[in-house]
Amino acid sequence: MVQAALASGEAHRRCVFEAFSRRLPDGRRYGVVGGTGRFLEALEQFRFGDDEIRFLADRNVVDAATIDWLAGYRFSGTISGYPEGECYFPYSPVLVVESTFAEGVLLETVVLSILNHDTAIASAASRMTAAAGDRPCIEMGSRRTQEESAVAAARAAYVAGFEATSNLEAGRRYGVPTAGTAAHAFTLLYDSEREAFTAQVQSLGKGTTLLVDTYDVRTAVDLAMEIAGSELGAVRLDSGDLLIQAKEVRTQLDAAGNTATRIIVTSDLDEHAIAALAAGPVSGYGVGTALVTGSGAPTASMVYKLVQRENGAGEMENVAKKSKDKASVGGRKWAMRRRNAGGVAEAEVIGIGERPQDDGNDRPLMIELVRDGEVVDHQDIHEARSRHAAARAELPRAATQLSRGEPVIPTVYEED
Repeated sequence: MVQAALASGEAHRRCVFEAFSRRLPDGRRYGVVGGTGRFLEALEQFRFGDDEIRFLADRNVVDAATIDWLAGYRFSGTISGYPEGECYFPYSPVLVVESTFAEGVLLETVVLSILNHDTAIASAASRMTAAAGDRPCIEMGSRRTQEESAVAAARAAYVAGFEATSNLEAGRRYGVPTAGTAAHAFTLLYDSEREAFTAQVQSLGKGTTLLVDTYDVRTAVDLAMEIAGSELGAVRLDSGDLLIQAKEVRTQLDAAGNTATRIIVTSDLDEHAIAALAAGPVSGYGVGTALVTGSGAPTASMVYKLVQRENGAGEMENVAKKSKDKASVGGRKWAMRRRNAGGVAEAEVIGIGERPQDDGNDRPLMIELVRDGEVVDHQDIHEARSRHAAARAELPRAATQLSRGEPVIPTVYEED
């Protein structure tokens, strides 16, 4: 596209691109924007170096004129959008890119690959943390996805309310708190469970978490209390009927005076399993496979479309795709969340060509991210985490229901 547009002389027309999703995953009530900060990091490094240029030339991917243009590529436009952690709905203008056609169209894959993945993870994570309530969730999915996706998933999960991750690279790179427990392999290494627990407690302290379902849970819990005493930090259950076992272990711990010892549960948990465990004496949840695969929705189905372009007269005009079931809405967008007198969200209001009118209690949703090619807001994940908690709290109560349903608020265009 860039080669043809350069050759025809149209590559430098001013354009507006928009990333949005036409629908939420089937049955979901809201989505959570994830990956904005990672995209901005990628944008700052988006260059065609000698190796990339050589590959394009050797394979005849594009012609010499396009290669020369790519060698000097630097995004010089403006980008605005929803800040990370914000909730979004169908047709929310999550990211708006204003630039020349060539500069903007080149970003499509990097925008969508990051936003689609991280938004899917953050959206699933939000459902899980909502179901967990005040009980912490720990991200433990690194072994269930690709290595870089594991780091991104841990970051997105933290934004949406997870307390920590077992992925140390996410801790190093992004400052996500880290935590973890021993695996069954550690217990199986030793001649007895007693020896395994003793080694772990002596090395890591009595506040450690002991995995108690390698052989017999009741026997293991007795051993754990004998070795660590009343200071035993936690026990982890990873198999069987978690609700029944948690109740039995809680009774066993309390009877021995270990009332402060926590019970952590793992084993293929998702938001529905977490909700089912709400009635049990569970202290926290370790979540892996369901989280890093979006809990059934591994992509946010976002698209990146041209919605406005400069015409031959030098004026900006709206453009839109009319394809059946894949229509887009033309025009540069602004968005705000309409709220009632009690501060509860009522609608996603989108203005085309100008900002929608605030009726007195509305909240603007879009911020400036890039100005003249320079990133002006890198999206701190700790701020994004707080932002998400506030955004989810202002949605109607039905937003956190796990039953299938429509988006909890409608998306409306002000001209409607």
